[in-house]
Amino acid sequence: MQELDLFKEQISSASPKKIVITTHHKPDADALGSSLALANYLKKKSHDVTVITPSDYPSFLSWMKGNDEVINFEEPGKAEIVAEKIKEADIVFCLDFSCLNRLCEMGEMVKQSKAYKVNIDHHQDPKDFADFRFWSTEAAATCELLYELIVKVGDKKLIDKDIAECLYAGIMTDTGGFKHPNTSKNIHLVTAELIGIGADNSKISRLIYDTNSVNRLKFLGFALTRRLTILNDLHTAYFAISKKDLKKYQSQTGDTEGLVNYALSLDGIKIAALFTERKDGVKISFRSSEEVEINKFAATFFSGGGHKNASGGTSKLPLKETTERFEKLIKENKHILFNQLELVNEKNQ
Repeated sequence: MQELDLFKEQISSASPKKIVITTHHKPDADALGSSLALANYLKKKSHDVTVITPSDYPSFLSWMKGNDEVINFEEPGKAEIVAEKIKEADIVFCLDFSCLNRLCEMGEMVKQSKAYKVNIDHHQDPKDFADFRFWSTEAAATCELLYELIVKVGDKKLIDKDIAECLYAGIMTDTGGFKHPNTSKNIHLVTAELIGIGADNSKISRLIYDTNSVNRLKFLGFALTRRLTILNDLHTAYFAISKKDLKKYQSQTGDTEGLVNYALSLDGIKIAALFTERKDGVKISFRSSEEVEINKFAATFFSGGGHKNASGGTSKLPLKETTERFEKLIKENKHILFNQLELVNEKNQ
């Protein structure tokens, strides 16, 4: 309670501050939605607010209020501006990530900052870098937590239609359109409040799920017909997307969003993965059915982690070798994965 009181004092309208809000590399709807919702809220309290992202993000999120003012660290000439903004900040908000390395090059800047640091997040194993943390793994989305924090400090009246829509977008996507097991009673209560405030749930769903380029649809068809591997005996399916594939379909940030869920939707599949070849290695997205804790697998073998049924990871091996290793590990650990026992570490083989 004392920490909450100090937080309330820090964001008081009576003492305008220079505030930086940032989130993880390649922000999704929860990351950007919480960042812009918070920015719009704090501006109402007379603060000087800057939202900075470590990278670009999907164009289907550009409708959110404040998007045109976001600074992308990776854009030419922006790194020095970002460094100065963080150095001058009185408060730095870190949203939707639990450790500073998710900021990539910006992580050290935030670490060295003397600003009052706030972390709002729902991921596991948070690192101790914040002065005030509002955190819970029981929350489905950072946007859910941000709504609760604004209410807790007595500012629910400041949530307008634009803020409500940013929050709704993050909650909707992090629950998989309210389909994932994390769709709790509280989620429905919060989204009901947001709709009551003015969030247009139909519009938000259309903008995020039903706004595609021709290339994205062609890429989806290609991935489904040519890049999907199904391992029925292992209850596993995965996509392996090469740099050449991405170039062929002029892939933009966000074009692979949701692809892994098609693999998980197959009858009998309990584990799904998407392997995407990038210039710095292979990025991996894991999904699993409710009874399989895929985050442990991601952390043990692919330097990753995340939620129980939705996690990420990386590999420095070439794409083909990465998928071969994945198949081998799933085969070696299939009974363990599906029975919630300890994973077999390769070092012990």
